[in-house]
Amino acid sequence: MVTYVEVVQEDLVFKALADPTRRLLLDALFERDGRSLGELEAIVNRSTEMSRFGVAKHLRLLEGADLVIVQKSGRERLHYLNPVPIRQIHDRWIDKYTEHHVRALTDLKRLAEEDHD
Repeated sequence: MVTYVEVVQEDLVFKALADPTRRLLLDALFERDGRSLGELEAIVNRSTEMSRFGVAKHLRLLEGADLVIVQKSGRERLHYLNPVPIRQIHDRWIDKYTEHHVRALTDLKRLAEEDHD
């Protein structure tokens, strides 16, 4: 049984993943962990114009969803990806739809489409 706290945490993760800028930040951290705010701001600004404050706001939301962990290193704050909440979403919501019987239906659809061509 899923608890209320788990549902609230899932809502935070879904909200965090819903925004393209936040997904871009997560992708950047997936490529290389331990990035500073300045580095992440530069990455975001390759795609869209956004202030340092705007990027920091997105990072705070990612932190709140436990998708990003921040560690202080001297005067810098370094950001690290935490993939665990995404995996938990996958296990709860995606795995159950990829069970054997669903996979059999998609295989049948693929075969029917191949026969049609």
